[in-house]
Amino acid sequence: MNRYLPVARQHFLAALASTSVVVKSICAIVILLYLLSLVVDTVYVLGVTPGFLFPPNFWIWTLATHAVTEQHVWDVVVSLATVIVAGRLLEPLWGALELLIFFAVVNVSVGLLAGFSYLLTYISTFNLDYLFAVRVHGMLGFLGGVLVALKQTMGDSTVLRVPQVRLKVAPMLVLLALAVLRLTTLIDSTAPLAAYGYGALSGWVYLRFYQKHSRGRGDMSDHFAFASFFPEILQPLVGLLAGLVHSILVKVKVCRKTVKRYDVGAPSSITISLPGTDPQDAERRRQLALKALNERLKRVEDQSAWPNMEEEEEEEDESEADVPLLPGREAPSSAGASGGQESSIISFEDAPLQS
Repeated sequence: MNRYLPVARQHFLAALASTSVVVKSICAIVILLYLLSLVVDTVYVLGVTPGFLFPPNFWIWTLATHAVTEQHVWDVVVSLATVIVAGRLLEPLWGALELLIFFAVVNVSVGLLAGFSYLLTYISTFNLDYLFAVRVHGMLGFLGGVLVALKQTMGDSTVLRVPQVRLKVAPMLVLLALAVLRLTTLIDSTAPLAAYGYGALSGWVYLRFYQKHSRGRGDMSDHFAFASFFPEILQPLVGLLAGLVHSILVKVKVCRKTVKRYDVGAPSSITISLPGTDPQDAERRRQLALKALNERLKRVEDQSAWPNMEEEEEEEDESEADVPLLPGREAPSSAGASGGQESSIISFEDAPLQS
């Protein structure tokens, strides 16, 4: 074990060095708060406690601090790995500012949704433990959002080869793993499961409807629909329910209606696009396809090019002018000009005068 620690530390420092100041700052805060937790109970003060989040206590700052608060070293490793992966894979596509916005949106949503869920559970059961014994903290919520974002941008990538697992099914697999750990009581609280589930949901909602980019807002492509997170046998039913929920949200002005945009002004071909579909991989594939199409059309035009009519006429005139005359034959223009000149074949003589 001691032999692999220096190698792991070297790879960690190299990966961290290639990220922006946003990623470095988040990692530094996670490490500092973990060291501080060895002295004081930082989770109680900085984590989301449902009973303290809402009035009359209203600990609103916990919505911003719960994600960077950890108690165990393995939780710190998961948090740092999540942030670095987001910095290496998502930050080059979005930029540092957009990554920070995504981080804030997901974590604030996790705190609010988890707090409301436990509040409703308390109203149903009147168990005060759901208000004051639950602590929502850590980076599991942001991990769910990052996996959803990676599904959007590079869902066809293979995570495991044996058995073959693609990145597009990773969000649901992690959710199932946390559910199994909770059912087997290896996790003593439902807070990690709730945080991850709400993180994945809030990340999908933000990327689907609200993220700003060069083509508008959101990503309304079919491969990023809500039903695509479920097995194929359940996708029709989930798609129907998701469509009904989306229609209700459109009517109450929470979401906007899906509008298709047809760009017929493209220079080489007709392009059909949707507002919000601007993944880098799709753009790269589109550019390669257009380049291949243009090269093929150019090759066909070169093979079937029509000759220039003016050049053909000039070549015919030059060929007629270059044809040599037969020996003893004059040019037609000179024969026509001399009216009384005798022909080289037939000679005309004056008839003798008769007396």
